[in-house]
Amino acid sequence: MIRRKNAGKVDPLKSESPILVAEATSPVTLPPASTRNQKPTLRIRPTKGWAALHVGELWRYRDLVWILVNRDIKLLYKQTALGFGWVALQPLIGAIILAVIFGPVDRFASDGVPYLLFVFCGLTAWTYFSQSMQRARYSLIRNSQLVSKVYFPRMLIPLATIVAVLVDFAVMIVMLFVFMGIYGFPPTLRLLAIPGFLILMMLAATGVALWFSAVSVKYRDTSYAFPFFAQIWMYASPVVYPTSMVASKVPAQWQTVYALNPAVGFIEGFRWAVLGHSALNLNMLLITIAMSLFLLFSGAFFFRRVERGFADII
Repeated sequence: MIRRKNAGKVDPLKSESPILVAEATSPVTLPPASTRNQKPTLRIRPTKGWAALHVGELWRYRDLVWILVNRDIKLLYKQTALGFGWVALQPLIGAIILAVIFGPVDRFASDGVPYLLFVFCGLTAWTYFSQSMQRARYSLIRNSQLVSKVYFPRMLIPLATIVAVLVDFAVMIVMLFVFMGIYGFPPTLRLLAIPGFLILMMLAATGVALWFSAVSVKYRDTSYAFPFFAQIWMYASPVVYPTSMVASKVPAQWQTVYALNPAVGFIEGFRWAVLGHSALNLNMLLITIAMSLFLLFSGAFFFRRVERGFADII
């Protein structure tokens, strides 16, 4: 066994020996093995500012639209005595009342068309437009339990309501064809333009409905303001009078302002497709298309901006 000679000797500390002081560093400690094996926590927070429309997400949830449409139609007409007859009675009675009041008045011209048919044609387009806005504006409130518990694109709720109103529009179209046969207006190829003007109605109605439905979540008194707003809008549109009467009495610079109302373009276009008598021109049509798209995109972006707080305040 080999012994080291200096193994047990320790040199004494001399006064002249230098003393070295090393700075202590904090030891590196590793987390426990159980913590290292855990997955990181993912926190989902609402976005800030303006959000994208995410049209692709709406398309992925398209099956939900048909479920909501089917449900809305069943809830609206379930256990009713007349069913779809109520859809036909509303514009019919309105057209008869307007024809009795304004028909004998000479200043309410109808472009050579019988006044009852003229008014009913305008009410067919206006009724779809107003009913779409009226039902969709309160659709989020009616589906508050669905909004607050399940995630899906909230925009689908007012969109489904607007699609469901197409059933009412189909009933009114059938009645309009009956009136055309009674007054001797045969169908023409112009009827093929009805889907195009219907798309314009849907675009404008969707934009206004998105604005009102988003605002109604926080301010419930919009239910009182909307009927008043819709009534003013109807009389500002050529429902009971033709646009040609406005053109003959209003200066040219104000006619462009009047055409900014999208209802002017699609009501006159609808009359042209059905009756062949209308004051529709290319300028009015282009303004209607631009205003309908403006209402749609402005309403959609506003809806996306405020929908992040729907579940908290609805």
